[in-house]
Amino acid sequence: MFVTLGKICNATVLRNIRQIQTSAIRASDHLFVHRDSEQDNPNIPFEFNDANKKRVEAILGIYPEGHKRGAMIPLLDLAQRQQGWLPISAMHKVAEILGVSNMRVYEVATFYTMFNRRPMGKYHVQICTCTPCWLRDSDSIVQAVEAATNCKLGGTSADNLFTLSEVECLGACANAPMLQVNDDYYEDLTPETTKEIINKLKVGERPPPGPQKSQRFAADPAGGLTSLTTPPPGPGDFVRSDL
Repeated sequence: MFVTLGKICNATVLRNIRQIQTSAIRASDHLFVHRDSEQDNPNIPFEFNDANKKRVEAILGIYPEGHKRGAMIPLLDLAQRQQGWLPISAMHKVAEILGVSNMRVYEVATFYTMFNRRPMGKYHVQICTCTPCWLRDSDSIVQAVEAATNCKLGGTSADNLFTLSEVECLGACANAPMLQVNDDYYEDLTPETTKEIINKLKVGERPPPGPQKSQRFAADPAGGLTSLTTPPPGPGDFVRSDL
């Protein structure tokens, strides 16, 4: 008995010691577990609108017969863009179009975190806190976004304008810290420029994406180019005259 209690105490101590990360603790069950609700159940019909029906046909036309299921991710993305999130009835519609079982669609929709299985705000603000952004003080960006939106990570603001998510690497490490709003990347952020972005979104403006308050273009070096500073050689340059 004393040995068992000792093991339990040691496990508790180790578990408490290991909790050194500052990431928000939040449940991810909405990705994997479905519970019927008033706003998300199979009895709520979903149909692609006329414009998206044409897009569905165009997407399916890319894939040869027998391989239409390859269009699953594009169709799920299209459904999410129309609805703002991905209800179970939209997944069933995709399964119907592709002629696959519902489970095949569930497997994909719950694997990729880009699919949102709950209602989202108008602007999905995804803040990168991976190592390069963290080293560039992404914590201050998180605090600025939370203060400007009056919302915490993992939640949606009271006005349904913003949903905040903490994410891992968004692939703009050279421009850290950065965040993504819907399809736009905002890079080289400071708390001040972050607040400006949020405030413009509040009044319906679309802030220009890319590096903020920076002279560089895209992911160019912050101190200016150190290579590729001359025009590329033309056809035939540096080729032997007898060839």
